[in-house]
Amino acid sequence: MPGSRDGRRATSSIDEGDGRRATSSIDGSDGRRATSSIDEGDGRGDETAPAATRRLPGRLTAPAPGWTTRADVVIIGSGVAGLTAALRLREQVDKVLVVTKTVLNAGSTQWAQGGIAAALGPEDTPEEHEVDTLVAGAGACDRDAVRALVTEGPDAVRELIALGTNFDHDDDGALSLTREGGHHRDRIAHAGGDATGAEIQRALIAAIEAAPDIEVIQHALAVDLLLDADGGVSGVTLHVIGEGVRDGVGAVHCRAVVLASGGLGQVFSQTTNPAVSTGDGMAIALRAGATLRDLEFVQFHPTVMYLGPDSRGQQPLISEAVRGEGAFLVDALPEEGGRRFMEGVHELADLAPRDVVAKAIMKRMLETGRPHMWLDARHLGAAFWERRFPTILATTRSHGVDPVTELIPVAPACHYVSGGVLTDLDGRTDVPGLYATGEVACSGVHGANRLASNSLLEGLVFSRRIAAVLPGELRPWSDPVADGRTAGLVSGAVQGDLQETMTSRVGVLRSADGLAEATALLDKLAGEAAEQVDQTSWETTNLITISAALADAAALREETRGSHWRDDFPERDDDRWAGHFDVAMTDGVTTVTFHPAPATDTDLPGPGSA
Repeated sequence: MPGSRDGRRATSSIDEGDGRRATSSIDGSDGRRATSSIDEGDGRGDETAPAATRRLPGRLTAPAPGWTTRADVVIIGSGVAGLTAALRLREQVDKVLVVTKTVLNAGSTQWAQGGIAAALGPEDTPEEHEVDTLVAGAGACDRDAVRALVTEGPDAVRELIALGTNFDHDDDGALSLTREGGHHRDRIAHAGGDATGAEIQRALIAAIEAAPDIEVIQHALAVDLLLDADGGVSGVTLHVIGEGVRDGVGAVHCRAVVLASGGLGQVFSQTTNPAVSTGDGMAIALRAGATLRDLEFVQFHPTVMYLGPDSRGQQPLISEAVRGEGAFLVDALPEEGGRRFMEGVHELADLAPRDVVAKAIMKRMLETGRPHMWLDARHLGAAFWERRFPTILATTRSHGVDPVTELIPVAPACHYVSGGVLTDLDGRTDVPGLYATGEVACSGVHGANRLASNSLLEGLVFSRRIAAVLPGELRPWSDPVADGRTAGLVSGAVQGDLQETMTSRVGVLRSADGLAEATALLDKLAGEAAEQVDQTSWETTNLITISAALADAAALREETRGSHWRDDFPERDDDRWAGHFDVAMTDGVTTVTFHPAPATDTDLPGPGSA
């Protein structure tokens, strides 16, 4: 099963019975103690102190199911991870059902620009890919998971090609490979120039449509898991926006659920993620008894097009592959004497790992007082832009910037969460019959910072691993028991305030004061009960559940590591914080446990010598 259960323990919300409330504290067996805030309950606390004991919904308030159906395996999500699992399982179980929140191509896979990383080049090796992944992960990767990723990755990509994915090739007919941040080899396979995710999604959907035995329910939000007497999966409730017998809330009775629902980008005001990325799968799993690990490691992509201070929601990504082809960052326009500021920061300069580049951009923004930096790719020329990055070119021009002749304004924005539902190497979670794969999962591959273009590969590899074991351990049919978890729902009206709180206080740059303020504000927002049951309130409840867990873990990790940047603890500290923060929930009350683990990026061979 995923992870051990020994470790130092923290409780995000403890009611002492006398009005005192302790928040986000950890008491280590070695005498260390970190506490983000304590409210004594006597009125002496300032406005940043939590107002009341935080109790989140143990399950979502929802109407009783009005329809039912059955499937051996329910897959929640329709990106590369979910559809790969479906295609692999369809011939091994009687019935596979895919549930997607809107339509099959609406998830994050569709938006992946750069490509998919694998050791496919004649001079590349899985061992070199492994080293680059471990270095990017800043000591928090699981070595066994990384080894599985890089050794099984090449065959997984070849399987995509056999499925009909049209990757780009060079003039000699060989697979065209490029380089992105943190990689020491050209190992990024791409399609349509900068439309890799869209092409992979097209090929997978075509295969799904050619497999009539796979049932698909679109426009369906997964609400909560149905659990049996042993705490294992016996089904899932869905809310379907449709017509006929499957409209409104229903129940799918099943023997296993595979979460492939993506990330949590909508926790923040600006993100590269689509609107469907509201952390639903993580929240569902947490409420059902699964563990969330490493949530504090949220990757902020360094080069997201800056559209102004009031821009909200999904923002245009400027792929790292643009820098891989020679673009570079500058701190001002040419007429203002702009200079390249990544040189001297890292050996790879503008192609350093994402956390390094994002921090360098933020530091230069703070030093200059500017709201963004610039990406200079003018020297690539019009023909190259049109052939290699047609999607990005069209996007930037639609926003009034022509990168052939102008610099692109860029700033970091939420892109990917490296943590998620804790799994073992075969996707199993703490809940019997519940599996997770892709961004919703924490397989251990990414550690504290994901290496560029490893995300699509993770979805492929670990969905294949799930499909290899799940049929042989499929649980018998079981009936759900009465759900004793406390139902609740947070008002959808607070979603904007939640996102502003997370962006301003739990974003790229974090501190104890900001995190304490965030915790207090989240506690207050969690108390705003919904007046009606609707999808916005369901999503907002999921967002605040995940936001609270993320903020608690971020407050406790008193160091800077990978994508977690603490202004008040600017250095990495392996002696105190090498390890993982795990979040669990019991009927709406979360606990955070620290599990020490050796750093996994020590004693690595140098670049190119693996």
